[in-house]
Amino acid sequence: MHDILKRLGIDQDPRVVAASAADGVVLTHSPATGEAIAGVKLESTADYEALVQRCQAVQREWQMLPAPKRGEIVRRIGNAFREHEQDLGALVSLEMGKILPEGIGEVVECIDIADFAVGLSRQLHGLTMHSERPQHRMYEQWHPMGTIGIITAFNFPVAVWAWNAMLAAACGNTMIWKPSLVTPLCAIAMTKVAHQVMDEQDIFQPTQGDAKDVFGLIIGSDPEVGEPMIHDRRLPLISATGSCRMGRVVGAAVAQRLGRSLLELGGNNAIIVMPDADLDLAVRGTVFGAVGTAGQRCTSTRRLIVHSSIVDDVCDRLVAAYKQVPIGDPLADGTLMGPLIHQESVDAYRAAIETAASQGCEILVGGTAGVDEFASKPGHFVRPTIARVPKGGDPDMAREETFAPLLYVYEFEELDDAIALQNSVDQGLSSAIFTDSFRSAENFLSHNGSDCGIANVNIGTSGAEIGGAFGGEKDTGGGRESGSDAWKAYMRRQTCTMNWGRDLPLAQGIQFG
Repeated sequence: MHDILKRLGIDQDPRVVAASAADGVVLTHSPATGEAIAGVKLESTADYEALVQRCQAVQREWQMLPAPKRGEIVRRIGNAFREHEQDLGALVSLEMGKILPEGIGEVVECIDIADFAVGLSRQLHGLTMHSERPQHRMYEQWHPMGTIGIITAFNFPVAVWAWNAMLAAACGNTMIWKPSLVTPLCAIAMTKVAHQVMDEQDIFQPTQGDAKDVFGLIIGSDPEVGEPMIHDRRLPLISATGSCRMGRVVGAAVAQRLGRSLLELGGNNAIIVMPDADLDLAVRGTVFGAVGTAGQRCTSTRRLIVHSSIVDDVCDRLVAAYKQVPIGDPLADGTLMGPLIHQESVDAYRAAIETAASQGCEILVGGTAGVDEFASKPGHFVRPTIARVPKGGDPDMAREETFAPLLYVYEFEELDDAIALQNSVDQGLSSAIFTDSFRSAENFLSHNGSDCGIANVNIGTSGAEIGGAFGGEKDTGGGRESGSDAWKAYMRRQTCTMNWGRDLPLAQGIQFG
């Protein structure tokens, strides 16, 4: 087995087996070479049921542990991530295909959210309100929800789990994590680190069950695990990250049982470039947003909306930059773009390019030739593509999220038209404007501006900071993860009224009896 698996100790996990096809085993592959890394045994509905029961039993005691003590355990988990930062980052790169600095950066996000959750454990604030009744006090407080479900996608195989898990744990919940079957080794590795901390800590020793079951992990198919999970009334919250199509299925199933869902779904993110923009910044932000992670971020830049007076200059700069992007082994120094996740993504990318061309777009760089270039080589590599949209055009293809490095360039005359074009798609995750104009920036950020959950000025669409709530509107799902008050999604609110007098005045002055 690969040395990274051995260094992380996950080669000893009973779910991890030799990389050979067998019933009940999913093979995980390196997208850079196409070679199988290892086999992972799939778990069943019965395994899921047993895990739910264990997590529920432990949660009843976990929620009674004072929140700062839960925070202390989360702090230790964050430190354990620090100890394994390089190897965990390398595993992300190996299994998912993003370049090593991005793989390590994703682990750093796990560390950062753990640090955030430690402080949060002392700040689960409620409110005190004045009562209309004399000698009464009103306040609200927040309680843990119970055992929650976390469903994650392949493109951020560890960070999105941590965004949810560290906050959920600090809030007093236990959890069941169903990772993508494309990246199960990352899930096993992260869970192993958390479980080791739970084994070694002396703060929480439940009388029933195992402390490790605060952080539950189940690796199984949608029919065996996914479907039971989203329909399970014992999981009051399902946090799901993935495509808009997946989100509709999850959201409908959870809503049918009147549960809560936290959905972080697709994006069709745009950057507006004004004539007064710093073009060096704009081009750098666009290239990173469109090419980083091979265009496989939900915040990847899909559309570039450029003022007509500078669009030719911007296109020339982008083409020159694209031609200099080193593509290759994501674990090698100097690589800026790794492979797509699998052949199906390559095929979808090619189809999108062909459709864009058929709808009148001019392919400036990349194109199908940039797909054919790697067709006979190992791995799922492609060259990034820029498709220039005819003036006044709005091709249907550009309204869809192609999870690959395909950038559409539009031109505009008036800012209001650019904002309207940006907002015209079904997704509403991330957006940005490059401008030195205070008025243009404030217009973009106003009620009449971007309709996205994230709106940036002089910074691209890609890359979220832990301190802010992450998520979007419309088909992006409306959920918020990570910072700000996103913790409230993992708790239930309770309003309390205390009568410290000897009378029982009724609300609104009602006389009854």
